Amino acid sequence: MTLLYGLPTCDTCKKARNWLSRFDVPFDFVDYRATPVSAATLQEWAGQLGGWEKLVNKASTTWRNLLPQRKAPASDAEWLLLIKEHPALVRRPVLVTDDGKVSVGFSDNAFKRRFGR
Repeated sequence: MTLLYGLPTCDTCKKARNWLSRFDVPFDFVDYRATPVSAATLQEWAGQLGGWEKLVNKASTTWRNLLPQRKAPASDAEWLLLIKEHPALVRRPVLVTDDGKVSVGFSDNAFKRRFGR
C-alpha cells in the first residue's frame, strides 16, 4: 500500500491526495503531526533522499522563524530533535510506495512518472 505522509490542511498534500484518487492509486494518508514518524524512519527517508537537507523545507515559515543556532544541526540526533519539535519542517508530502521508495513534494509529472500514468 502506498503511504502519503503530510498534514491535512497542506494544499500540496491535498493536490497529491486528489491526484492519487483520480488515478485510482490506493493509498493511506498519514497525518504526521497526529502520528509522529519514528526516528529510524526519518533517518531512512533522509538517507534515501540524499540527506537531511532534502527532507527539510528550508523555505518554510517554520524554518525562517528558528533561532539561527538551530539552523545548523551537526548530527542526526540534532536533526531528529529539530523535526520532533517542529514536524512541519518535513517537506510535504512524503510518498512511500510499496517498494519502499521515498520521494517528497508533488507535481503532476513526477507522479505520472512514478506511477506509470
